[in-house]
Amino acid sequence: MKRIFLFLSLAITGLSYPQSQFQEFISYVNSLSDSLDKAAAIDSFMIVARQQGIPFIEDSTANFIYLGTPNSVNVPGDFNGWEPNSHSMTILNQTNFWYRSENFEMNARLDYKFVLNGSNWILDPENPNTILGGFGPNSELAMPEYVQPWEIEFNPNIAHGTVEDKSIFSNHLNDTYQLKIYLPPGYTSSPSNSYPAVYFQDGFEYIDLASAVNVFDNLLDSTMIDPLISVFVKPNDRNEEYAFSKRNQYRLFFVEELVPFIDSTYNTIPDAENRLVLGPSFGGNISALIAYNHPDVFGKCGIQSGAFWPNNFEAYNLIINGPLEDIKWSLIWGSYESLAANMSDFRDFLLTNNYELDWLELPEGHSWGLWRATIDRLLEYFFPSATTGVEDEETQLPETFPLFQNYPNPFNPTTKIEFRMEDTGFVSLKVYDILSNEIAILVNNIKPAGSHEIIFNAAGLPSGVYFYTLQAGKHIETRKMTLLH
Repeated sequence: MKRIFLFLSLAITGLSYPQSQFQEFISYVNSLSDSLDKAAAIDSFMIVARQQGIPFIEDSTANFIYLGTPNSVNVPGDFNGWEPNSHSMTILNQTNFWYRSENFEMNARLDYKFVLNGSNWILDPENPNTILGGFGPNSELAMPEYVQPWEIEFNPNIAHGTVEDKSIFSNHLNDTYQLKIYLPPGYTSSPSNSYPAVYFQDGFEYIDLASAVNVFDNLLDSTMIDPLISVFVKPNDRNEEYAFSKRNQYRLFFVEELVPFIDSTYNTIPDAENRLVLGPSFGGNISALIAYNHPDVFGKCGIQSGAFWPNNFEAYNLIINGPLEDIKWSLIWGSYESLAANMSDFRDFLLTNNYELDWLELPEGHSWGLWRATIDRLLEYFFPSATTGVEDEETQLPETFPLFQNYPNPFNPTTKIEFRMEDTGFVSLKVYDILSNEIAILVNNIKPAGSHEIIFNAAGLPSGVYFYTLQAGKHIETRKMTLLH
């Protein structure tokens, strides 16, 4: 009984278990012969586990837990291809305590569910964290160094863009398509301004599942991107339009009907350099087909977890075997996806052939959890802010006074911040957290003209998103960085 009181004591004091405590707990329960003692040990352990969070994570090990009396419990998810009979859980003898332990990268973020008795799919009852997907919600496993995306949250204290509902009839497809158009704050009050345009496949999912409108508002408020017009397109027959029998008609609808409609209705900058088409999965496939076939219309293409396999890898083979086109690319995918190898090969081709490219591979699966958290990466790469966020032209940063992105980023615990000055002057360089609390003052004195490097040491700070702001006279610039322990 002494160990039972230890578990209960830890629960009451709020202390977390040391690294190997879960396996010690399993061994301890197995050593007990009385079922009541086993139940008491489990009850005391669950008090602590629920305080710390379930799955119960120790360093790089995630311990899945289920309490109940089914005949079997399995854990399908991003990490096993969602096979319902894969990754069976073990039940402690004479108890209702099922468990399975898995090792993951410290910054992994994965979706999963439980399957009871081979067919009953359920969310993890002990885990309140869920992610909406195409087939409903999934439970979310976020390892200790994963940073939740702050930019998807609604901020009532900032300016917000507006969303208009539109529809357009396509002669190519003989069908009507629903659109939602995001207009940045100040759009109606500045009718002489023109804006780049971003076209989203699976557009309504980007709004509903990925909180894309919040992302635009937050990035604009933080002066991380320039103001944009965004076109969210809802497909009518997604698989056929993005990958199969209607893909060519849909491609022509985009470039010959949709783009002219948007350009004639809104204050866009009507050239390829200022148009981005992007999408996830099959949406990445059709985005690649649109951009590569029409680089004079779309000069930028973003692909999140591109599913290139339809039609014997048509889009992939078209690009790697065809002439080089003037297209700027961004690729994002998860290492737990079955398409990861193909995305890596596509990246290598683009790099070898000197395409402009930004790419990112993360320990995640084929999920809106990945895609919603990397919209900012795409937008900041294609449309980085060239202004201070203040509308006065005199407050825009000249090219001779840049603040560079810190390196490395993400970092732990040190990173280098570089800036350049045209003239000698007083400079302030400060670090803030996501609540705008001042964390550190890195520079607060006169600096001569030229390039300057500052090392920021974040030892002692928690993992998360931070901002660094440089001010010299009227010139102000802010950038984002991520600390991962």
